[in-house]
Amino acid sequence: MVIKDSVILITGAAARVGRKIALHLASQGAHIAFSYYLESEPWQQTLTDVRNCGVMGIAVQTEIRCAEQVQHLVASTIEAFGRIDVLINNASVWLKSPFLDISEAEWDLAMDVNLKGAFLASKAVAPFMLQQQRGVIINITDLSAFQVWPEYAHHSASKAGLVALTKSMAVELAPHVRVNAIAPGTVLLPDNAPPEKRRWAEEKSLLKRIGDPIDVAKMVEFLIQNDFTTGAVYFVDGGRSLV
Repeated sequence: MVIKDSVILITGAAARVGRKIALHLASQGAHIAFSYYLESEPWQQTLTDVRNCGVMGIAVQTEIRCAEQVQHLVASTIEAFGRIDVLINNASVWLKSPFLDISEAEWDLAMDVNLKGAFLASKAVAPFMLQQQRGVIINITDLSAFQVWPEYAHHSASKAGLVALTKSMAVELAPHVRVNAIAPGTVLLPDNAPPEKRRWAEEKSLLKRIGDPIDVAKMVEFLIQNDFTTGAVYFVDGGRSLV
């Protein structure tokens, strides 16, 4: 699929990795719709930056766990652009707690945002893609789906579920809709991360450095353009999955 003039919907793209994906694709000539959760997020700046790339852009406040709001997000995108060529399920929460301390509410939050949100968005978008006989869905998972991370059982389970969902959708939506997942390693540390956290992340990488959100954005670009990729997970982790 050609990126220029395509319509791309990204969930949770007001900040961090989602923002970088949105701006990178906008710089390639794609029209961007994205969701954000809180009014306090820097969604207005991201929207301005998208439009400054010379493309069209919209932002829709969305509770990704709510089917009605997700359907509104999709309907708003189609109303604005007439179609959706690519869906990137990026919205996520990052929860940490020892297994025995995980509450039912925390478990539900991880599953609802990280897995159910991608399910709802994909289910809402897929009929339009099938009707137009073309489409790409990309799910952003992470290494916790493949490695044991103590104190991240709920997060890991939700991301592993997203990998399974990716493969199931790839089979059921073929041949017109391609579905893949990206599993980033450490590409963006929290602003308040201590130096030892950076050193730890660097040591865990075979390349002995952390990545950058642009590394994920470039993999998204590759998966949109390569029409013979579906049903796979692509690691962007500097080799950390092998350590």
